[in-house]
Amino acid sequence: MVTLTYQERFKTFKGVFDEHTERNIFELQSRGFFDEIVSPLKIGKESNVFIALKGKLKLIVKIYRVQNCDFKRMYNYIRKDPRYSFLKHRRRQIIYAWTQREFRNLKYAEKAGIYAPKPLTFKENILIEEMIGDQEPAPVLKDNHPQHPQKFFDSLLSQLKKLYREGLIHGDLSSFNILNHEDKPYLIDFSQATLVQTPNSEELLQRDVKNITNFFAKLGVNEDPAAVIKKITA
Repeated sequence: MVTLTYQERFKTFKGVFDEHTERNIFELQSRGFFDEIVSPLKIGKESNVFIALKGKLKLIVKIYRVQNCDFKRMYNYIRKDPRYSFLKHRRRQIIYAWTQREFRNLKYAEKAGIYAPKPLTFKENILIEEMIGDQEPAPVLKDNHPQHPQKFFDSLLSQLKKLYREGLIHGDLSSFNILNHEDKPYLIDFSQATLVQTPNSEELLQRDVKNITNFFAKLGVNEDPAAVIKKITA
């Protein structure tokens, strides 16, 4: 059996990374944030998510695609965030700010004490965070329904309330970016999360609540969206 070196395995990702991103990956590796990227977890249009190893610990490395990202859509979201009002309409600047924003939002989540990955570091278009799960990544809610839907929903509501008190709204909540780990809701994908004082924050909160109440209604949990919003913002 032929054992490939890390550099040889890394070559299989050619076409996924540009040269600039490759240099940043190797820099983060050399600084000890992870030992190696071992496998892809999710390959998307705008970002690619990989599992990396640091010793025996598994981490998540999320890499935004500089060339393929819909940076105009990103700009339309991020320009409303008062933290990024200085941004110009430039591709790399927007994508790097988008990555930084997700890292900062995860820091908000960590401070709020909710179920979410712990952010470890970021560099330009690369974000490294904790992996939720034991030996394998925890499944998304869409693919793994909770054993006790009402209890799961109530816990999710508690997470959103804590996050709101910390001044943040997820902004892109659905069954695709809630993990079901040990029948507890873990929130992921915080790139679109925004401050409560952002002009469109109320609209984003309403959309979040609509998405989750519609999903849980299919599981027999019927909650009034307006009442849910009151509970979150109370």
